[in-house]
Parts: sequence; structure tokens; C-alpha cells
Amino acid sequence: MKTKLLMAGLAVALPLLVSSCGASDTKAPTTQAAVTTPGVLVEDAWVRATVGSKDTTMTAAFMSLTNPGKSDISLTSATSPVAGLVQLHEMAMKDGKMVMQEKAGGIKVPAESHAHLAPSGDHVMLMGLKQPLKPGDEVPVTLKFSDGSTHDLTVPVKAFTEEEEHYHPSTTPSPTP
Repeated sequence: MKTKLLMAGLAVALPLLVSSCGASDTKAPTTQAAVTTPGVLVEDAWVRATVGSKDTTMTAAFMSLTNPGKSDISLTSATSPVAGLVQLHEMAMKDGKMVMQEKAGGIKVPAESHAHLAPSGDHVMLMGLKQPLKPGDEVPVTLKFSDGSTHDLTVPVKAFTEEEEHYHPSTTPSPTP
């Protein structure tokens, strides 16, 4: 009698157990963890040494910014405790001369692309330096982006090997016929 009762119980329970294996996976609502794309990635950052330059009160920081996201992001500002003033600059043609000026609106980092901050191009300008910077020093810099993110960096100081004119260009040569 016990065996018949046990067999009857198994006959009822076994199909329920088997049907619940895997079947509930397709009926349960699927939930996924939120996928977040990292903000702007900062690579190859460096600051130009001031030791040996004509003007030791200012320098610039250069780097590569990569935006893996689906929306454009801009570098909107930067700060550093080694400088009295930090601005985002660009090189632009003005009255026939190449000049360095503050970049209105910040530096755009296009979606799924990159921006390179380099000598004679966009850069982070450090002005009113509190001390000379020599190769091997490190400079703290905080970058602020339009998406609300910030990056705290410790940036190495490197020798600047290009001629001074390339960093602070003067008159653009006119082509000769």
C-alpha cells in the first residue's frame, strides 16, 4: 500500500518538477543590469616643463580624450593647485596671425571618437604657476566634463623638445609666388 501511494505521489509530482526546470526561465520577466558606458577616457597626459623656457609662469597640459559613448561630451574646465588660473585654449588664426586664445564652449569630444590635445592645437593652459616645473615632476589636474563627470589626474612633467615658435607661433608665413 505504501509503495502504491508513493508511486502515485511521484506520478503527480514528477511532471510538475520536470516542467518547472527551465520553463520558468522563459515565463519570468527578464531583467538586465543597467549597462553604463564609461565617460571620457584620458590617456597619455603630460605637462610641458618650464625649466629652460622663456616664460616660466605658464605651461600647458596635453592628452588624448576618448569618448566611447553615444553622445558628444565636452571638456568644460580644468583646475590645478600649481596654477593661479587654468583655461582651455586653442590656436586660431586672427588678423593673419596664429594666436593662442581661450576656447569658447570647451573642447568637444565627439561620440565614439576622440580629441587630441597637443602642442599648436587645443590644450589645457596652466597660468600663474606657483613654481617652475622640471621634467620628472608631477602635476595634479582635475578635468571637468559636460556630462558632470570629473577626472583627477597626476600628470608627469616632460621636456618640450619643439622650438618655442611652434608653441607660441607668431606671424604665419605667406606663400611666395
